[in-house]
Amino acid sequence: MEAPERVVVRFEGDGAGEGPLSWGQTENWLAIKRQQTWLPLGGVQPLPPDSTVEGVADELRYLLSRFPSLRTRLRLAGGERPTQVVAGVGEITLEVIDAGDRDPAAVAGEVHDRYRDTALDFTAEWPIRMAAIRGGGRLTHLVALLSHFALDATGAAAMLAGVSSRDTSPLTGQQPLDQAGWQRSPAGRRHNAAALRYWEGILRALGPRRFPEPVARTSPRFWQGEFTSPDLHRAVRAIVRRTGVDSSTVLTTLYVAAIAQVSGIDPVAIRPTVSNRFRAGLSDVVCTLVQAGLLMVHVAGTPFDELLERTGRLTLSAYKYAYFDPDDVGELRERVAVDIGCFYNDRRGPNREQDLDAAEPDPAPAGLRWLSKQDAPAVEPLFVHVDDAPGTMRLTIQLDADYLSPTDGERVLRAMESIAVANAAPRP
Repeated sequence: MEAPERVVVRFEGDGAGEGPLSWGQTENWLAIKRQQTWLPLGGVQPLPPDSTVEGVADELRYLLSRFPSLRTRLRLAGGERPTQVVAGVGEITLEVIDAGDRDPAAVAGEVHDRYRDTALDFTAEWPIRMAAIRGGGRLTHLVALLSHFALDATGAAAMLAGVSSRDTSPLTGQQPLDQAGWQRSPAGRRHNAAALRYWEGILRALGPRRFPEPVARTSPRFWQGEFTSPDLHRAVRAIVRRTGVDSSTVLTTLYVAAIAQVSGIDPVAIRPTVSNRFRAGLSDVVCTLVQAGLLMVHVAGTPFDELLERTGRLTLSAYKYAYFDPDDVGELRERVAVDIGCFYNDRRGPNREQDLDAAEPDPAPAGLRWLSKQDAPAVEPLFVHVDDAPGTMRLTIQLDADYLSPTDGERVLRAMESIAVANAAPRP
């Protein structure tokens, strides 16, 4: 493999300026510092046979010219929060890598891993890395990684829609600098104060831990696994049909019930990730808006259908108050000294309800596979994600074994499955 050709791509766009971080940016910055990773999103994709270096460079130019979040760097000052600096003009490098006599897909994978594993200097680099791989005299693959600091899943979808249409009309919606301005306005501070009252009311009602302390430490410390369950898929579909409740609420309720069963601690408190895209002016902005809210549910002795109704109702408040200043919530958590490390993220696509009813292919092998065990980078104490998977239910689990043993992590997933199956049948 030859040394990369480095193509300089110049760009120019509207919205230049600087100011404090938005709440969504702050939430991601804290995760970046805590987990010691630049939170890269993206991957490798094949390129059409007629792709050219000029075409890929033009796409990269469009991305940075169009979306202010992709031409945002940070200015750090001591221990204070960074300042975001949105450039009006600049340049970025596109790498073009010739695979030589090697498999271009394998080379693309290596470039992806190099980009992923190399720290990003947010003060000097743009939050996007891109390379084109050449094999057999033509471009074959595109490698593109972007930091979660710049966009979330909905922002990524809006970005891809813009790339597809090459829309050049004025952007609509609040960009991150505008968001930060509103958040510091009287209206923003009133909303934040209401969110803090909501959070404090829950935190002061909780015990200090969400799970009993593990009896022994496990090494490596941080584990990630994938749980595949056709039984859970079928049971969730049956509960949705029986109750008329959407599958997101059903799965949240199953997670809450499983936490209660495994921990023996009630009430249960979890942190569901919330897109915040339902707020005015934020539906299709290319930025990061996701924040982890706070949901508390009393579970003990509650029949499942009643728990389903209760969780759905309480989730509305959790979503309403999942838009907050992370620094203020952090200070509150330190004062109250309560651990709320149970995170939950339904990251299925917008067609999740239709997909639930889709014809089932041959199901993937059921069960839990531990994919990685490591001592760095760190992960949250417990994080369960729900992912798109045709004809089955796929849950990704990340855990800190100093907080929750891998055995108990698996018990949470198995409990979600067994509780769903037990409540799938029609009521007499």
